[in-house]
Amino acid sequence: MYISYKGKQIIIIIALIAIGVVIVGFTKPWQRSINVKPGVSDLLDQRKHIVGILPLLEKKKYITPKKEKDRLDILILGIRGDEQEEPEAGAYLTDTIMVLSIDKKTNKIGLISLPRDLYIKMPYIDKKDKINAAYAYSAGSKDSGLAGVKTLVSQITGTYIDHAVLFNFEAFRGLVDTVGGVDISLRVPFEEGLQWGSSSFYLPAGENHLDGEAALYYARSRFSTSDFDRSRRQQEIIFALKDKMVSLGFLINPIKINNMFDMIKQHIRTDIQVWDIKNLIEIASAINKVGSGNISTYVINTDNLVYDTKRNGIYILVPNENSFEGIKRMFKTIIQ
Repeated sequence: MYISYKGKQIIIIIALIAIGVVIVGFTKPWQRSINVKPGVSDLLDQRKHIVGILPLLEKKKYITPKKEKDRLDILILGIRGDEQEEPEAGAYLTDTIMVLSIDKKTNKIGLISLPRDLYIKMPYIDKKDKINAAYAYSAGSKDSGLAGVKTLVSQITGTYIDHAVLFNFEAFRGLVDTVGGVDISLRVPFEEGLQWGSSSFYLPAGENHLDGEAALYYARSRFSTSDFDRSRRQQEIIFALKDKMVSLGFLINPIKINNMFDMIKQHIRTDIQVWDIKNLIEIASAINKVGSGNISTYVINTDNLVYDTKRNGIYILVPNENSFEGIKRMFKTIIQ
């Protein structure tokens, strides 16, 4: 399918604001660009120690909200995607779960990170597990998993999720390398000595220039800190990537746009359709004019809306007062 330069430009603009992930796409062929073979039954067998039958009364908490005319919400899911190398390590679990919220009247923008350990009902079945398993549970369904996760996140947040984008980390790494790396400033050194095998990943305090591999390490490291800090670092890389691409004039260079588009399209899946383009062009143009400092960011963690506990010896996060009301209030007000 031929995609015009303008169409590719809009795709890249939206990609900037969401870790190079929120891609304006078409059902075919892009929606099948990631060769996902979930093996859902295997995953269920491996995780029986954590899941439990969902009480009937709890179903009342999972109510899908109505679509809002003046608001657009895009779910961003990041998977490792290297299942051929490490199938047992959970290649279909989502390490990145974010919602990009946009007020179409005021152009106010919010970027909210959901914790991967949030313990909730899974799509289509009456069992509970961590939210990062939701895509793996539903990936074998006819909607390729996106619709089920969209509905689930809509119910948790009280905000209708309009679109979803799934990416693997090759897209992220490729975007960073395409712009020549990104720059971040650290107040204290950062070190991950546990997650990456025998090698230790280290960044000194001060200015650091990261290539795609280093940016991926920085954004994914969690053993030496926490999932909450990882979410913050993912947002930090998002804005560094956006600022770098804008400063280099990528958005007005047809050759760069084409090259970047060709690289991205191999590593994403989205349910955005061709008839959504007109609306998204207007929104993407507004996003591109907004500075990073004018975007409201929020990381759901144990300091605000959830608390940690264990279920059958497994670490999980539960919403405060065992209710999604606090999360729903935050989503309602973040772009007001």
